Amino acid sequence: MDQRVEETKDRCTGPGTGRVVRRGAVFSGDSEMIGEARRFAADFLGTARTEQGAKVPSRVIGTAQLVVSELVTNACKYAPGPCLLDLVFDGDVVEITVWDTDSTLPVPRAAEPGRIGQHGMEIVIALCEGYDVRREPVGKRIKVRLAASDDGRA
Repeated sequence: MDQRVEETKDRCTGPGTGRVVRRGAVFSGDSEMIGEARRFAADFLGTARTEQGAKVPSRVIGTAQLVVSELVTNACKYAPGPCLLDLVFDGDVVEITVWDTDSTLPVPRAAEPGRIGQHGMEIVIALCEGYDVRREPVGKRIKVRLAASDDGRA
């Protein structure tokens, strides 16, 4: 995994601590990237909690790991090549962005308890506060916003 690391104060807008932390990683596209991406998300939010004194409940870290896992699994399964993961934390919201090489946009499906597999976007949508899917000149970019508070509200 190659990582790019960046910290900025004006990446996100909105209330919060006024300090915005951003970190990103580039993954090779193999199945090992799923676990690496989960660890990357946990480390990112853990660092925000320990080094910056941010209030990041364990539930939020677990939810972020699950969302990252679902999005990166889809990238690994359907998009050949690299995958980019960008994480932003502003004290109120965790923003998770995944870019991959496949331009096919995911379509959330209606819940079917008997269906095996293909529940990833259902899970992501149920857990997030908002999401955006955009086709890029190459591939697509999925952005998800998670509330960083214990009550699930930004």
